[in-house]
Amino acid sequence: MLNIFYGDMPEAIYNTSAYFKFNYEKDWITEPRVADMIKDVDSSTVLGTGAIDSPVLGVIAPINLSGGVKTLILIDKVPDKVFNASNCGDNCAHWLLEIAKDKDVTINLRHIMKFKDEPFEVRILNDDVIVTNMKDLIPIAGRYV
Repeated sequence: MLNIFYGDMPEAIYNTSAYFKFNYEKDWITEPRVADMIKDVDSSTVLGTGAIDSPVLGVIAPINLSGGVKTLILIDKVPDKVFNASNCGDNCAHWLLEIAKDKDVTINLRHIMKFKDEPFEVRILNDDVIVTNMKDLIPIAGRYV
């Protein structure tokens, strides 16, 4: 399940780009879900563990991926840590729900992320409540961000 804590969370890793730079493992990049996230969010193709073909930047190293993709990868690969998912745009929301199908993950958000219009399930830790749609999520999240 996807667990969300809204607002300031001291234990959350805020600078996900720096954390990624010093902690990612090369093998992560070629895993199917990670390659799919990179393709979807950054419109880039994984060529190997150290090379990604970006339509904008050319061939880049994994550390040059967008902050959103790097944060998604960390959430997927380091589920025991809490990452600031406000580094992700709304185009990452569906990937957060996908990752949470396989494992319980907790993220920190400092904005209201738009999840899909159809039903979903997330636990808002601030109130320890499960919501299943944006209509119910917005007023709760709005109290904290």
